[in-house]
Amino acid sequence: MKFWQRVVADAIIFIALAGFYRNSGNFVVTSVWVALGASLVLAILNASVKPFLQLISLPITILTLGLFSIVINAVILQLTSVLVGSASFYFSSFGMTMWIALLMSILNAIISNYFINR
Repeated sequence: MKFWQRVVADAIIFIALAGFYRNSGNFVVTSVWVALGASLVLAILNASVKPFLQLISLPITILTLGLFSIVINAVILQLTSVLVGSASFYFSSFGMTMWIALLMSILNAIISNYFINR
């Protein structure tokens, strides 16, 4: 997928997951514009910070057979929340951030597979 397709897909995923967890308050996105901004910040962090985190965490990622990558994705999502603004885009706990990171990874894999086959 191209960069802007990924940004829009992530924004849609943010909106859908925030809508799913709307009543619990565990994951909040206040508007579509916040979701687009957060997905843009996420894309920039994935391109700049994530490779460094993957490099320094390579030994533990190998020991956990790749499962530590979920923690790295959660850290990137927490950084996104801090940069976007915790009043309009936030997670209630790091566990919730890890859960959203796992769901986003699965949904992005499904969406990417759909676009590759088209």
